[in-house]
Amino acid sequence: MEKKLEYSGSLTREQFLFYETRVVARMVADGHTREEILQAVKEENLFQFPTERMIASICNTCMRRLECLNSSELIQALSDGPLEDAKLINLYSMMRDNRIVWDFMISVIGEKYRTQDYELTPGELNTFILHLQEQNDQVAAWSDSTVQKIKQVLKRCLLECGYLESAKSTQLVAVSPCPSLIAAIRQNRDTEALAAFNSFC
Repeated sequence: MEKKLEYSGSLTREQFLFYETRVVARMVADGHTREEILQAVKEENLFQFPTERMIASICNTCMRRLECLNSSELIQALSDGPLEDAKLINLYSMMRDNRIVWDFMISVIGEKYRTQDYELTPGELNTFILHLQEQNDQVAAWSDSTVQKIKQVLKRCLLECGYLESAKSTQLVAVSPCPSLIAAIRQNRDTEALAAFNSFC
């Protein structure tokens, strides 16, 4: 990753947002401006939110993540590609946008694939957060509720992208990213992230 992000608890509200990001990706791929996208999302209630309060914030998050991909091909694939491929692309956009997602996917999930140790226990997620708290003052200052929510979001990412078959499963599944995702990861010089997608070629 070109720049080292600060740790942020924003994941508690931004979450996986696959549906919302796909909606925005379609409009980006069609050539709409940021202002046009935000206006359409609000006026047509494209996110199907009950209120408008969060729309601008979530829309900006989606656009920021798409920009993080640094790839028009991935934006197109996220907008209209197969669900499995699009969700993994969405996860990669989260990794480039949020340091805790980046670190978790590389240091925990990537290492699992690298060592072919496919068991992922709840305790390992707890250990990951604990180590971050010991090493970083920002993370150490998070409340228990923030930590719990972030762990839930990380687990949800794994479920959404097919790394886990169910919420109770402790066995990682071997994901199969599309070639365009692997190519973009290399193009972005994020080779250390390849392991997080079970790619070692």
